Amino acid sequence: MTGTVDAAESAATTRSGHGSVTEPSERGELRIDRGVLRSIAEHAADSVPNCVRMRRRVAGVGTGEHGATARLTGPERQLRIRLDLALRYPAPIAETVSAVRERVRTELERMADCRVSTVDVTVTALVPRPAAPRVE
Repeated sequence: MTGTVDAAESAATTRSGHGSVTEPSERGELRIDRGVLRSIAEHAADSVPNCVRMRRRVAGVGTGEHGATARLTGPERQLRIRLDLALRYPAPIAETVSAVRERVRTELERMADCRVSTVDVTVTALVPRPAAPRVE
């Protein structure tokens, strides 16, 4: 097979090892694990200003820090997300939660082509700003 392939055709098709053109629908499918989708949602929520990471303690022993926690249900075309997160005090809670919902929706759509039907947010803590060190 000889000839040239224009830019539009080369973007939509690839050549197999035998020189034939493979249509996009015949290349296979992409599946994204739910754990990856959950991580995208958590990272998106954590990146919103006034969302904070908290120290995790089990039986009084520190086990590190954690940010937002997400749980996903539903199909990828109609995801339902439940987020638990902590906010900086004093923060405008309604504005921050609205920004979290929007960021989670846009990041899941941009990165994984998922559609989000709902984002339910539970604010689990209000964390005051750390006190500035005192100089004596």
